[in-house]
Amino acid sequence: MVRLVLFDIDGTLIRTGGAGTASFGRMADLLFQKPEGMDRIDFHGRTDTSIVREFFRNEGLPDQHWNIHHCFDAYVFLLDHRLSMNAGEVLPGVRQFIASLRVLPEPPLIALLTGNIRLGAEIKLRAHDLWDEFTTGAFGDDHESRNQLARIAWDRGTQLLGERPSPNEILVIGDTPLDIACGGSIQARTLAVATGGFSVTELNSHDPTWAVPDLTQISATEVCA
Repeated sequence: MVRLVLFDIDGTLIRTGGAGTASFGRMADLLFQKPEGMDRIDFHGRTDTSIVREFFRNEGLPDQHWNIHHCFDAYVFLLDHRLSMNAGEVLPGVRQFIASLRVLPEPPLIALLTGNIRLGAEIKLRAHDLWDEFTTGAFGDDHESRNQLARIAWDRGTQLLGERPSPNEILVIGDTPLDIACGGSIQARTLAVATGGFSVTELNSHDPTWAVPDLTQISATEVCA
């Protein structure tokens, strides 16, 4: 039985039409006069902190704590503005899948496991009235490593549940090979959805527990039993 469900955001819950990537690009231009500074960086499955640090390395900029926070302050302002004009979309089956988790005989704790910094995650999900669906989570400003975020989410879930769920009682849902690896790093069940940039075939090659085209194609009962 699954007691803790951990959702990725981008490409799994919602699609923002590239708002995050565009906001990072605009930040690089405004703060550092590097309008193409984010163009070489792969954003799929990454943490925001690792993205900013790669940008710093590529451009020879100081990788200082204060500099990272300066970037994030500008980024969330730009992200909020962009999403206020076009919030993007909730992906197929997401609302129904979450609702079906809640009506299970023993509903799991529903949380986030995302590379987004916490405020960025909140801005993206509030644009679709989804933020309040999640009780806790681990975020890109908790740690640079996606795999370490899995352990942080596990710890935070444990605090709320009152006892530590076993790895087999945890389900990680995401849309990239890095999400599958993240769940695998704590030996959790993994559900991969092909609603991001990867096909079911590509996702299956990384050995998730399940891989489906989208969340309409699998039931909460099936993955939580």
